[in-house]
Amino acid sequence: MESLLSGLGILLIFLVIFLLAILSAAIKIVQEYERGVIFRLGRLMGPRGPGLFIIIPFVDRMVKVDLRVVTLDIPAQECITRDNVTVKINAVVYYRVIDPSRAIVQVEDFRRATWNIAQTTLRNVIGQSELDELLAHRERINEKLQRIIDEQTEPWGVKVSIVEVKDVELPQTMQRAMARQAEAEREKRAKIIHAEGEFQAAQQLAEAARVVGTEPATIQLRYLQTLTEIAVEKNSTIIFPVPIEFIRGLGLMFEDSKKPHEVQAP
Repeated sequence: MESLLSGLGILLIFLVIFLLAILSAAIKIVQEYERGVIFRLGRLMGPRGPGLFIIIPFVDRMVKVDLRVVTLDIPAQECITRDNVTVKINAVVYYRVIDPSRAIVQVEDFRRATWNIAQTTLRNVIGQSELDELLAHRERINEKLQRIIDEQTEPWGVKVSIVEVKDVELPQTMQRAMARQAEAEREKRAKIIHAEGEFQAAQQLAEAARVVGTEPATIQLRYLQTLTEIAVEKNSTIIFPVPIEFIRGLGLMFEDSKKPHEVQAP
């Protein structure tokens, strides 16, 4: 009798453990940023969650899918631009799952597939772009990458929101050539600015000469101004030129003084 009771007790314990295991397998909890894709006997039943729900053990299978934005780093790789320059480029891709069912059913591993598509597209786009465009218009390259990768991943329920080229590493020979080009461009701008300054100064001098030619008195004012500036200095000898107009005035006065004597001579 005691052995029978002990056997029933052990059986009851195993039954309780089995029921607890079934209950734990049936109760599922999905976080706010997750969805649980349910398969019943291999057939897709759709996503569930967030929160707590119950599935049928040994009949239903659940696969959790994270809906948060994922940062995918593309390691540096060598690419050849359209103008035959070899560069090393790395990038970063931001994507998120917008359809959990397609992300599980349409592709085996959507993370790895997205990574491979991004890596291949980066090489193709860089191969179709020139180096100057890559350096000066990087936002165009980013937009083109985002559009192409998003079109490829859309059937998988994956949305690619941002693609950014992080770093472009040039060969040493190309860096030296670009440095020489930049230096020559700076020298060119300096010479143009200097020539423009000389041209403006010549224009101002020509205008001043025109004013002096039309108004002879202005040269006298300039003489007086020069005297004022020189007189500030001490221990200096000033040689002031006599204006030609002053000499002409004296000559006219002398001629006028001679005319009466010439009339009285007869």
